[in-house]
Amino acid sequence: MEYLIGFGLALAAALFARFTGLERDRAFYPTVMIVIALTYGLFAVMGGSMSALALESVAIVGFILVSVLGYKINPWFVVAALAAHGIYDFFHPHLLTNPGVPVWWPGFCLTYDVTAAGYLAWLLRRGQATGAHQ
Repeated sequence: MEYLIGFGLALAAALFARFTGLERDRAFYPTVMIVIALTYGLFAVMGGSMSALALESVAIVGFILVSVLGYKINPWFVVAALAAHGIYDFFHPHLLTNPGVPVWWPGFCLTYDVTAAGYLAWLLRRGQATGAHQ
């Protein structure tokens, strides 16, 4: 069920951004990616695990850096960051112990990330990502 909800919410968020004009700013998808990257840090804080927060912070910094590259240089970096975060979600339960992460989160986030990456890639291929450096 988390996969269906992740897909639906990613599609709904993308369509909302399109129809409201939010996606016209090239900062929109990098900002979305940064918020996604910060979520595991939030879960570590909620779970009261400073060691998990320290480990999650390494990945968070990496995703933020790639998101900034996507904003500054080429939006395809944001597509790569979203897709890579989906892969991170897939392996996360096997790599890190983070007591604040709900059991359903990795599947939900994986699906959201991959759907968002696919949508942004589709926009970029069609030349419809207005405001983006292409």
